[in-house]
Amino acid sequence: MMSLNRAYIFLGPPGAGKGTQSKRVARQWGVPHLSTGDMLREAIGRGTELGRVAEPLMARGQLVPDELVMRMVEERLRQSDAAGGCVFDGFPRTLPQAQQLDRILEKRGFGKPVVIEFCVAEDDLIRRLSGRRMCSVGGEIYNLVDAPPKVDGICDRDGGKLEQRPDDRAEVVKDRLRAYERQTKPLAEYYRKQNALDEVDASKSMEEVSRALTEIMRRTEGPNGRL
Repeated sequence: MMSLNRAYIFLGPPGAGKGTQSKRVARQWGVPHLSTGDMLREAIGRGTELGRVAEPLMARGQLVPDELVMRMVEERLRQSDAAGGCVFDGFPRTLPQAQQLDRILEKRGFGKPVVIEFCVAEDDLIRRLSGRRMCSVGGEIYNLVDAPPKVDGICDRDGGKLEQRPDDRAEVVKDRLRAYERQTKPLAEYYRKQNALDEVDASKSMEEVSRALTEIMRRTEGPNGRL
C-alpha cells in the first residue's frame, strides 16, 4: 500500500456521497477520515463548550464559526495517526477556512492538498438527503432508496440503530444546499486555480464513484503524480 503523505479533500454538496466514499478511501489507504461534522456531533454528545455553541446552529443547517472549527482541526492533525496523511470529508467549507487550512497543512509538512469535487444534480441531492440514515454506533451511512440496510432500521456492520440526522429533515435540506452554493461552491474555483482540483460524477453508482476515486488517487500518488 502506498502512503498518501498528504491531505485529500472531498468537496461537494450535502448528500453527494462524500461521507461514504471518504470512509472507504481512508480505510483503503490506512489514514484517518476527518469529518468536522462528526467531530462537532461528538462534542455535542459530550456536552462540551464547543458542542453547546454548535448544537443550535447545526440544527438550523447553519455553519459553526471558523475560529472554533479551525482550532478543532489543527488539534486533530497533531495526533500521530494523521502523520501519514488524511482524508477530509466536506471540509473546508468556506474560503477563509481553505486559506487557513493551507497554512496549517504547510506547517505540518503536507504541502498542497489534493481536492476532489463530487458533482450531483440538486434533485438527486434532495432525494438522497431526505432518505439518508446514519448508524448511531459507528456512523455508517445508508439511504432508504439507493443503499438500504439489510434489516430495516438496523446497521449491517454493528447492529446499531439507524437514525435521521436533524439537519437531514426536509425543511432543513434546501437551506443547507443554499448555504453550500453561497459559501462552499466558490472553493472549487479557488482550488482549480491552484491546479489542485479533480472532479467525479457522483450521480453514478457507489462502485463507479469508488473506482473513479481510486484512479485519481493512484495517478496522483504515482511516480509522475503531483508534487
